[in-house]
Amino acid sequence: MEKESLRIVYMGTPDFAVESLRALVEGGYQVVGVITMPDKPAGRGYKIQYSPVKQYALDNNLPLLQPEKLKEESFLEALRAWKADLQIVVAFRMLPEVVWNMPRLGTFNLHASLLPQYRGAAPINWSVINGDKETGVTTFFLTHEIDTGKIIMQESLPIAETDDAGMVHDALMGLGAKLVIRTVDRILDGTVEAVSQDDLPIAEDKLRPAPKIFKDTCRIHWKKTKADIYNFVRGLSPYPTAWTELISPEGERFIMKVYQTEKIEETPDKEAGAIRTDGKSYMDVAVEDGYIRLLSIQLAGKKRMAVSAFLNGFKLTAEYRVV
Repeated sequence: MEKESLRIVYMGTPDFAVESLRALVEGGYQVVGVITMPDKPAGRGYKIQYSPVKQYALDNNLPLLQPEKLKEESFLEALRAWKADLQIVVAFRMLPEVVWNMPRLGTFNLHASLLPQYRGAAPINWSVINGDKETGVTTFFLTHEIDTGKIIMQESLPIAETDDAGMVHDALMGLGAKLVIRTVDRILDGTVEAVSQDDLPIAEDKLRPAPKIFKDTCRIHWKKTKADIYNFVRGLSPYPTAWTELISPEGERFIMKVYQTEKIEETPDKEAGAIRTDGKSYMDVAVEDGYIRLLSIQLAGKKRMAVSAFLNGFKLTAEYRVV
């Protein structure tokens, strides 16, 4: 079968999913339909905003479905009418078997980790938080248990110590789009030799999960080591962002997001969470084995800014602390 004859249904929602869809469309593959999440209000005005995948589909006149429930018969009938040979899922949602088992060539997913490591919703964040030196992307056939299907292809990516989650996200987005194309081509020419994740030489107790990240997950714990805190901050930057509470000598509390830091190799002479500053150019926080210098922060209701700009308008003293 030629790629122009292969009927593909594509499922995805955020920016990460757009690049693979674009690669398919611009590569001449036949995308007969796109499925994305229903529209939701967002922002201060709670205006309805389209998902990035929906916007791309509309801009390129691709048929579109936005089901609330994936088992509704009206949706299933519309999906069957597209007569897909293959379905591709990138950053969407868990599919019921009636959906992923529908196409004759199956359904494959692009996951932003080297499976079986980091199964779950936030693999990019957790790989950086854990200080990994390498991550990657995986394509695999969907099955009943999430992120456990047979692996089709993988591609690795080094993580520099200065990379944050946003940088890794963007790199994996492009790498993943290329892997999606290679995977489709391999399915087309019949050379896929999918490998069970159970057959890979990784012990169960060595696997790291990638659970969904909530606000409480993002709170910085200053009693940890400087390496742990440094990795934690960059693993959550620029989104959903690590945060802490800045407390004045009088007990006033300010929620402060932290986007960028650096490690100071120096023995701390203050307790964890204590602040060291000249009030003009730097703001250091004492941790278990040194100091963390804050470089880019944001107070609630304010814009993100460099610490030097923050100190220009905020009279910070060493009597402040963070918790």
